[in-house]
Amino acid sequence: MGFLKKRVLTGLLAFFTAAVLLTGCGSQNVSETSPGKLSGSITVYTSQPEEDIQKLIEKFNEKQPDIKVTVFRSGTEEVVSKVLAEKETGNVQADVLLVADAATFEELKGKDLLMRYQSPELKGISKEYYDADYTYTGTKIISTGIIYNKNMIKIAPTSYKDLTKAEFKNNVIMPSPLYSGAAAYNLSVLTRTNGIGWEYYQALKDKGAKVDKGNGTVQKAVIDGRVGSGIIVDYMALRSKQKGAPVEFVYPSEGSLTVTEPVGILKATTHAELAKAFVDFILSEAGQKVTAEIGYTPIKSGVKAPEGFKSVDEIKNITYDLATLVKARQDDKEKFSRIFN
Repeated sequence: MGFLKKRVLTGLLAFFTAAVLLTGCGSQNVSETSPGKLSGSITVYTSQPEEDIQKLIEKFNEKQPDIKVTVFRSGTEEVVSKVLAEKETGNVQADVLLVADAATFEELKGKDLLMRYQSPELKGISKEYYDADYTYTGTKIISTGIIYNKNMIKIAPTSYKDLTKAEFKNNVIMPSPLYSGAAAYNLSVLTRTNGIGWEYYQALKDKGAKVDKGNGTVQKAVIDGRVGSGIIVDYMALRSKQKGAPVEFVYPSEGSLTVTEPVGILKATTHAELAKAFVDFILSEAGQKVTAEIGYTPIKSGVKAPEGFKSVDEIKNITYDLATLVKARQDDKEKFSRIFN
């Protein structure tokens, strides 16, 4: 009997030891449910429109149904402020960050907030669109250009400079670089582009150009006919046109201001494997097809862009040295504020 009791006790001890080990794994919110499948939850901070990020998550969950994705969404500047505030308290809540531009990620990289991760899905993505240290990777091409209302503007603009002409007086609206990460990037690039510079923004101000919160407010103002034209990201204008709005989108002759809405994993994450799975899906061919379905130019070569959009290989990209843009970002926003009061 003593022998049997010993065997039973040994078996129970082994059982509870295994249970404790499994519980330990569960505390990191990662467990294998079947080969290639993971379970748990992650939090994504993003500036993507709500319907777009939800569509992306829906498609991701077709591949990984047991990973719950919680989202915090706002403008890029507010998202970044939230991350930095959380870092100060030692309580970063985000696992994955998906916001406007590389300059934003460079700033966060400089603060040692991002985890290094070289995704196996980088094939077909140009090196200019991801960090050499693999802390972030572009996910799509978003080009800023010009939207105009055909009922209000009879001679279509072809360039950024056209918006400073007399016929556009009091008839231009643009997003604020104090709210929109893309607008902040655009400001720093355009003011360093030959033939444009700060004089361009002063000319817009002198012609009565309006500044509002983000690209969505520009979209609505032009569609509603309150303003005839605006500076806006491509997908908002082209989606509006597809839905029947009386608008057109112009890729300016000077070139396009392009942001890539990079994705990165926060170093503070306790759910690294789940976060990697999410990043891998976005960068995969399947994920890039979803990007096109949602209505963006895919960043991976060979994946077809939506109707009306230029492909990644067709876009003439206006850019500037990234380190300079990061360093000058705050000063540029302050100078913009002084010009537009």
